[in-house]
Amino acid sequence: MSDNVSAQAAVATDGEGPPLDADGASGGVLPASSTPASARPSGGATAGWGAARASSFVRDWFAQHESELVEFRRDLHMHPELGRQEHRTAGRIVDRLTAAGLRPQRLADIPGIWCDIATGGPADAADLEGPVVMLRADMDALPIQDAKDVPYASTVPGVCHACGHDVHTTVVLGAGLALAEYARHSPLPGTVRLLFQPAEETMPGGALEVIDAGVLKPVRAALTVHCDPALDVGTIGLRPGPITSAADLVEITLAGPGGHTSRPQNTVDLVYALGALITQLPAALSRRIDPRSALALVWGQVQAGTVPNAIPRAAQVRGTVRTLSRDTWETAPELIEQLAHQIVAPFGADIVVDYRQGVPPVVNSAEFVDAFDTAVTAAFGHGAAATVAQSLGGEDFGWYLTHVPGALARLGTRTPGGETYDLHQGDYLVDERAIGIGVRLLAGAALESFSRLG
Repeated sequence: MSDNVSAQAAVATDGEGPPLDADGASGGVLPASSTPASARPSGGATAGWGAARASSFVRDWFAQHESELVEFRRDLHMHPELGRQEHRTAGRIVDRLTAAGLRPQRLADIPGIWCDIATGGPADAADLEGPVVMLRADMDALPIQDAKDVPYASTVPGVCHACGHDVHTTVVLGAGLALAEYARHSPLPGTVRLLFQPAEETMPGGALEVIDAGVLKPVRAALTVHCDPALDVGTIGLRPGPITSAADLVEITLAGPGGHTSRPQNTVDLVYALGALITQLPAALSRRIDPRSALALVWGQVQAGTVPNAIPRAAQVRGTVRTLSRDTWETAPELIEQLAHQIVAPFGADIVVDYRQGVPPVVNSAEFVDAFDTAVTAAFGHGAAATVAQSLGGEDFGWYLTHVPGALARLGTRTPGGETYDLHQGDYLVDERAIGIGVRLLAGAALESFSRLG
């Protein structure tokens, strides 16, 4: 889903030539944020054993596989698929994982895939040892026409990857393949579970079906990345606590006998009642909800009547409800229905409130934000992480974090000095150097998470 964030990061260089990795080797990473340590999440000042030990290995692995992964991402971009239709995408992932000697598992009812990586080769779910850390990618595209002039533009009319899910999928695949190769030489303290989830852009999202299928049962922590076109490539955006919002849909329908506009006293003036509802319901919520929860009810669609001199028999308003508070999200449906009935009651209209919960807020656990931060330092050195603002966009990764702790990190995709694009737009262009940064970030963060799970 749309997950817009504004987080400008200053650029810091290490002198002439390409910037250096933490271990002093040139890794092709662009200059990253110079955000001071005091402005970043606490912890992670010194790279831990997990990310530090694997950092050079994953860097070298990606250098050997960069062209393959870029081509993989471009193939997905050329062949986008909408939610719950990601069969070709799933097949490409299965083929690549199988070629690496892994055992990807398909979900029964939707085109989702999970695959475990453990020391000693492919792992069966019944034989998992140690904690399980999940790396999640979303695979679906959007019903938007691709407006980019690039060789790998979408070949499907009216459908394109305008939110970066092709990048997310490639990054998780690359991190998994790198960790599988690493595990052949160094023992992992647990299992990394790769999840390729369909239908993130729909409501309800595919995360609920993944959870119902039992994929999350052995998982102790969940990690993901989301493309951020407001961050330069080479910068990772982090934030403990709420980082994205809940996103729900509310639809309110009013009904009455109808009548002539010259005699509103003889009927139920639905348009007047609807106007009161539109203005008074958001205002009433502002006095019933703690303002620190940042709840926002915003209308996007109003329908009433067909001619100017007739009072209609039905009227409807639709909008979205967003909040950064999980507690407020849980109580919002009942409160909104109660207030809507109270506002409309004086006008005598019949009212039906259809409230559909979409996704909860993504609430990052501080310890796994710290795992990300430590992985950033190990791979890219100090200054590559920036504290980002909260977003009122929705992400169904939040469903996983209602069951297990974890974190979402922002993956910068803007070319430094280049245009700032927006998500969910047909011209959204990704600097593909973000793929390698994401691979190294997720691989390191997965290993760092094991130490935080004991």
